Amino acid sequence: MDHEKTNFNPSSDHRKAEKLSKKSNKYTFIVHRDSNKIEIQKSIEATYNVSVESVNTLLVAGKAVTRNTKTAVLKGKKPNYKKAIVSLAAGDEINIFTEDQN
Repeated sequence: MDHEKTNFNPSSDHRKAEKLSKKSNKYTFIVHRDSNKIEIQKSIEATYNVSVESVNTLLVAGKAVTRNTKTAVLKGKKPNYKKAIVSLAAGDEINIFTEDQN
């Protein structure tokens, strides 16, 4: 298992991801595009010490971006990325959204 392929970050869409985690014990991560469900499952279980029931993945297309400058209009595209929605076993929890404000 390649360590570079299993890098993951909690999803940046906090509102929807937090509702999903509270309602149905599912957590959203942004993962490497080449990683598969088995690698994601093993990585999450090892990092957070939880048991994963299922992993759903989806590819998110990058958005088109336009920026106006003094001389021209620059057009580009944000990169594509892969999202993983991880379902945990009953009783398991990951504290991603609760941070100490001290």
